[in-house]
Amino acid sequence: MPLHTSVRVEKKPLRLDDEMQFIRTWFEKPIRTGAVMPSGKALARVMARYVDPNSNGPVIELGPGTGPVTEALVRQGIDPARLILVEFDPDFCRLLRTRYPAATVVQGDAYRLRRLLNDIAREPAAAIVSGLPLVTKPPRTRLRLISDAMSLLKPGAPFVQFTYAMRPPIPKVLSGIKGECSELIWLNIPPARVWVYRGTETARG
Repeated sequence: MPLHTSVRVEKKPLRLDDEMQFIRTWFEKPIRTGAVMPSGKALARVMARYVDPNSNGPVIELGPGTGPVTEALVRQGIDPARLILVEFDPDFCRLLRTRYPAATVVQGDAYRLRRLLNDIAREPAAAIVSGLPLVTKPPRTRLRLISDAMSLLKPGAPFVQFTYAMRPPIPKVLSGIKGECSELIWLNIPPARVWVYRGTETARG
């Protein structure tokens, strides 16, 4: 993993009202939200480390919620103007637009990713970072998402996905796509792993 220069950014600690809003959304839509609490800082940092800030192209985040992984990406050195944040919940979208005014916030269903971003992602993406609750979805839906993601990414660019489950979030590895996972991140509540999938030009074809 490449070394990166540090970038000074304004500290934006997770606020108690963020946690309460996330919990309220989870109670209203538990399957879609997928987690009771936002991703912890340790998990967010691990996810962001897989994204090279010196790469070209947009960085797409799926299901950013209140933005803990978004903050980690900015701290990693990603210019907020490169971010495309895809969020289904309109309240979270409003929050993200306030906190990251330079980012492109798209309200919509990330499981229809290629259709949703067809006119927005005008060049291949440098990375896709996902906070979606993939394990709650049928295998066919997950496979469609990874296929859509690879069609939007540069060859070899990472699709980064966290999971609380012991099994991989993508039920099987497609031809031309490689997957690897991190160690268990015990500091997150609950503990989680990060899976990274990379494709080739053949996989994108």
